[in-house]
Amino acid sequence: MTTVQKGRTTDELKALAEQAGRDLEEASALEILQWAVDTFGKQFCVTSSMEDAVVAHLASRVQKGVDVVFLDTGYHFPETIGTRDAVEAVMDVNVITLTPRRTVAEQDAEYGPKLHDRDPDLCCKLRKVQPLEEGLTGYRAWATGLRRDESVTRAGTPVVGWDDKRQKVKISPIARWTQDDVDAYIAEHGVLSNPLLMDGYASVGCAPCTRRVQAGEDARAGRWAGSAKTECGLHG
Repeated sequence: MTTVQKGRTTDELKALAEQAGRDLEEASALEILQWAVDTFGKQFCVTSSMEDAVVAHLASRVQKGVDVVFLDTGYHFPETIGTRDAVEAVMDVNVITLTPRRTVAEQDAEYGPKLHDRDPDLCCKLRKVQPLEEGLTGYRAWATGLRRDESVTRAGTPVVGWDDKRQKVKISPIARWTQDDVDAYIAEHGVLSNPLLMDGYASVGCAPCTRRVQAGEDARAGRWAGSAKTECGLHG
């Protein structure tokens, strides 16, 4: 069944996203974000894990006060919360912190302690996927920091695509960037980044499910190490 979202049906939004993905494949990150702001205005937001603030910084150059959505799972490293607080304090963005329906203690009481060890997919669903779905209700498009070079599972990430699960336009403005591009942008603009990135972590998630990476491993190898899990469910 086709639904209507603020003047556009979901079919029209999907077609718009797929066309933009083709048209903007060679565009710069700023051009992609400019398209997003021009098309969706206040119904566009950036999501950030606070691994770094590159996409938030890029978006703030296009739209001052842009909404930046952060998921506080209750399991974050202190450095990640500190990065969020610093971004909120010094950047021209509106940080919106989402929290799960249950605190960690409430989840432990209902499902038993350390659910992340026993059923990481369920833990991610409760602490990431559900809160994001609820938090994105008022938006038609959201931006992520996904990059194709991060892992095999992300190699086909479009710069603009359709998020079928949430029925929204999903924008990955730095999908074509490499880690060198990210590092260069951070250095040029003095962008805030998580201190853990200087301490052997190449990808920063929840503390119980994240470790430092070894030489030769891809950036996502430190997430859910020792299991077949590669994504939390936010991106497939």
